[in-house]
Amino acid sequence: MAPVRPDPPTGGARPPSTDPIAGRLHAGPGPRGGVPGPGRRPVALVGTTASGKSALALELARRGPTFEIVSVDSMQVYRGMDIGTAKPTPAERAEVPHHLLDTADPWEDFTLAWFAREARRAVAEIEARGHTALLVGGTGLYLRAVIDDLDVPGRFPEVRTRLEQDPDTEGLHRRLRELDPVAAGRMEPTNRRRIVRALEVTLGSGQPFSSFGPGLDAYPDSRFLLLGVSLPHEAVARRIAARYHRQMEAGFLDEVARLLAEPRGMSRTARQALGYRELIDHLGGGASLDDALDLAIRRTRRFARRQRSWFRRDPRIVWSSALDDPLAVLPSLLAQLDGAEATSDRIRGRGTDDAPEG
Repeated sequence: MAPVRPDPPTGGARPPSTDPIAGRLHAGPGPRGGVPGPGRRPVALVGTTASGKSALALELARRGPTFEIVSVDSMQVYRGMDIGTAKPTPAERAEVPHHLLDTADPWEDFTLAWFAREARRAVAEIEARGHTALLVGGTGLYLRAVIDDLDVPGRFPEVRTRLEQDPDTEGLHRRLRELDPVAAGRMEPTNRRRIVRALEVTLGSGQPFSSFGPGLDAYPDSRFLLLGVSLPHEAVARRIAARYHRQMEAGFLDEVARLLAEPRGMSRTARQALGYRELIDHLGGGASLDDALDLAIRRTRRFARRQRSWFRRDPRIVWSSALDDPLAVLPSLLAQLDGAEATSDRIRGRGTDDAPEG
């Protein structure tokens, strides 16, 4: 893997927001209103794709200068993959510091271990500035690697090379099911990238892939405040389709064509991104544009269902639900932040003013 360049510097004074909703949120007395003070508990905001969590994170960050957003998205790390990953706009990134965006070139493969290391570094640097990290994204395994300090296994290139030569993805899944049924049960039989990785680790290390870390079925206490935004299945499905149509109007197909035209092309990982995968097939003559778009929508809806199942298993997440508009849950999120801050204040008070004399 080629070395990955660090994040560009972020920070500095933020321009005042001209967004009418943000303007209403800024109104009101007092410095709190859900904005954590220095040294407060870091926050993770999760939800399915197209659930509106990115817009909500921006609204939270607009309430004060202490939040810095850390993207927990396995594809927003790639430069040039902007439209199809729904990456924050340059204006949004100028207003609120963002981390782990545009840190790899599209021809590079990056690993879970690399992501976890860089995300932990970003959180530590944010806290060193006296600010609060706000992790936002829907890549569940990446989030767990950061907040639960998962023991991420190493790489075994020779084993991987042999596995990649086998074109039968479902056959590889059957082999994984024999060696590590727990890991096999956590992934789709057609998800080649995850299957090959699990077999690579299982064969290369001699240990089941599912044995690494504290275990994904364990949910230890976390110093992160975990908040979730939930919309009904039907609303998410509508929002996924609408977002794809907006992306196509914004030049998504041209973006994919430009990426493919680069001399080094796109890595195996980058090509697996939802939407990109289907448009790459279309540009290669494998499907009509309408069929490719329809397939991308259906696959993304299935992905959203898997995300929902993944996050719903985590009992630490405090959920806020809306019928259609994600911004409707903003008061609930602010109340959770206020409650967490008040609890932190009481704990610190007991550690000082309420300490027994001796």
